[in-house]
Amino acid sequence: MKNVSLQAAPVRLILSLLAASLLLVCARSCAYADPAPADTGPDAPAATALPLEQVARMLSALPLQNEQLHEVYDAVGASSGNGYDEEYTMKNLLEAPGSGVGDAPAARAAAASRYRQPLRSLIAEYLASSPGSPLLQRFSTRDGAADVQACLDALSESDIQIYWPYSEDWDGERFPLITYDPGYGAQSNYAYEIRRDGDALVVVDSVYVDENVARSRPVWVINRNDDSAFTPVELVRPRDAPAGKAATRGGSRVLYLKHFQMLRNYDSWFAGASEFFIKCGSVQGFKATTEAELKLYSPSVTDFMVVVRRKEMGLELPLRAVLLTDFTNQLEKLAFLITEDDGGTWTSWKCSATVKVNSKSYGFDVDIPYRDKDDIVWRGQLDASFFQKEDTVSARFGDVIVGFELE
Repeated sequence: MKNVSLQAAPVRLILSLLAASLLLVCARSCAYADPAPADTGPDAPAATALPLEQVARMLSALPLQNEQLHEVYDAVGASSGNGYDEEYTMKNLLEAPGSGVGDAPAARAAAASRYRQPLRSLIAEYLASSPGSPLLQRFSTRDGAADVQACLDALSESDIQIYWPYSEDWDGERFPLITYDPGYGAQSNYAYEIRRDGDALVVVDSVYVDENVARSRPVWVINRNDDSAFTPVELVRPRDAPAGKAATRGGSRVLYLKHFQMLRNYDSWFAGASEFFIKCGSVQGFKATTEAELKLYSPSVTDFMVVVRRKEMGLELPLRAVLLTDFTNQLEKLAFLITEDDGGTWTSWKCSATVKVNSKSYGFDVDIPYRDKDDIVWRGQLDASFFQKEDTVSARFGDVIVGFELE
């Protein structure tokens, strides 16, 4: 096999529902690039350091009413409907009450108008009347007074959110347990229990909570959001399914990811859903007939996110995400990478995609980005012939099963 080395200007990665392409070409090697150092020094943004436990404690001290519970319920439902987890970010809570991650501006504005006293009002009033609050004590004015607005701004700019697992089972009345993600893969923690005693609310500390508890009663988990900057692939509903095969042009076909099944959860339940990034490196529309024509082509990387909620583990989720828009018979091998998002700094997997010209194989170097803390679910090369065995094919990749369709 001959290896083709091409130079291309760097292109910033764009994630989209139909998977944008990147012209990323490097020297061939199945190795890692050196990651950039993380921003962990004293000058790191203060918002990233807000303790989850202090936010949970603050929420448990608020005079919550049914209206605020419904606000959170509406927001996590909107996020879930947009393909994300059941999450309500502090940014949305403070800027557009009741809106979900991924909501359009019109939906954000409409959501905010539904609440007479949104949760953000209770938070602002609590901070203004509680100068001894551990969370508020992190912010002060030049004269040493507590700075409520600075605290609210830091919350809004942070990655903190309310995660409500199994929210669809809420009865519309019961108050939640409020806990936080303790980290380190923990499966249990203590929670603040809010009980109504006549007209008053009573908070009980140190109530044990694990996922089984969250299945049987409402639980708000204060954790961190890592996926709001990305757009997940939406599930295909029966009415969205295409009526027939798409027409092909000149022998070119479209390769789709047809379905996705997660066989285990990749994170602690406190962290919520598993966010998978699926990346395919290949050469779109390759039809070269001579070696000289090889230089007319560059490899591309298709990249999109699939969110699998904990209740969806083991279920086959129907999708229709484009992996290649121009699949030709001269493709030989595709580079394929699945990661589960755990954050970190950007690095890359250097690999190759191969094509055929007059029965000879040629390799194009492909540089597929991911983050250094991600779980590598599977990576390697896939033979193009695998996708041509049947109209729909599937295989297991680590602890997920992926189905493909070639039209």
